[in-house]
Amino acid sequence: MSTLKVDSLVNGGKTIDFTYNAKVSNGTLKKEYYEQSTEPAYPCDGALWFNTSDDTFHIYANNAWYATTATQIILLWYGARGVIGGGLSGPKNTMEYVTIDTTGNATDFGDLTTSRYGPAGCSDGSRGLFAGGDTGGATNTNTIDYITVANTGNATDFGDLTRTPATLGACSNGVRGVFAGGYVNDGYTSTNTMDYVTIATTGNAQDFGDLSSAAQTTAGLADSTRGVFALGNTSTTVDTMDYITINTTGNATDFGDLTLARYGGGGCSSQTRGVFGGGREQSWPSASNVIDYITIANAGNATDFGDLTLSRTYMPAFSNAVRGCFVGGFLASGSFNDTIDYITIDTPGNATDFGNLSGATGYGAGLSGT
Repeated sequence: MSTLKVDSLVNGGKTIDFTYNAKVSNGTLKKEYYEQSTEPAYPCDGALWFNTSDDTFHIYANNAWYATTATQIILLWYGARGVIGGGLSGPKNTMEYVTIDTTGNATDFGDLTTSRYGPAGCSDGSRGLFAGGDTGGATNTNTIDYITVANTGNATDFGDLTRTPATLGACSNGVRGVFAGGYVNDGYTSTNTMDYVTIATTGNAQDFGDLSSAAQTTAGLADSTRGVFALGNTSTTVDTMDYITINTTGNATDFGDLTLARYGGGGCSSQTRGVFGGGREQSWPSASNVIDYITIANAGNATDFGDLTLSRTYMPAFSNAVRGCFVGGFLASGSFNDTIDYITIDTPGNATDFGNLSGATGYGAGLSGT
């Protein structure tokens, strides 16, 4: 069998335009794709047509055009089960969980690989990550642990962050997790670094870019595209929010301002709305009960949502995209508490009591999955 290769076909020096299909012996030179508002006149089986009049795709088979449909793949960064990991007093290596769409007290999940407080948590809807944290005496860890959220048990080592931060923030778009800010080993020096990992694949984190300012006690939340960080403490208490596009890398951009400058609150989200709750104000003792909300896709200042049942700070949060929970935290009186509150994210209003942790704690991390 011989093969004939042709670089080009011309007719009188002009390129040949096959308006329809050209027959070659027993075969056909097929025009595979049409982009027009009217039905193609001479298609071959397997031809594709994009109808520009209504933005629909069609495929030709057995002398007829058939419309095709596409199913949107929804990436999940949340789930039905909320998990809390690490915290004080301690540091703690314990994890507890709740079923978010019910109410009740938390149940033991298992243990982290190392005891720590001030880690950050995120998930891809199935696998959860807890990263960083202070192991005591301002000695931090860069360890990332992972769990399968649906299966209780101890965490497994995932890899390492590029740095050793505590009180950092985290968010996920259901594929990639991003960890932002935090303080380094001396307990005072903040960082503006952001790291990222692909949650389904174990390994070390890579540099993502920088926050607009070095910050610690940072809170994060996200939708399937954009992550938003409430910076918290940048040497002074701020109301600043930054945002990133999670599926790319690069530096953060100003999103807008919270209704109240504070740090150490918790962040969670629905598929469209983000909620930041609680936090510490500049003076101490002065924990806040304020809950703010934003529309994640639209940069701008936050709007008042309602109030927590208790004013508190240094608490994690998580959601199932309908209900958000704020867990534990530090009271203005100087003591930790075991309270779990919940809200309906798309309905502004005050929080309601959900149940209790097994013990009073703060500085933990939260995530959710199924």
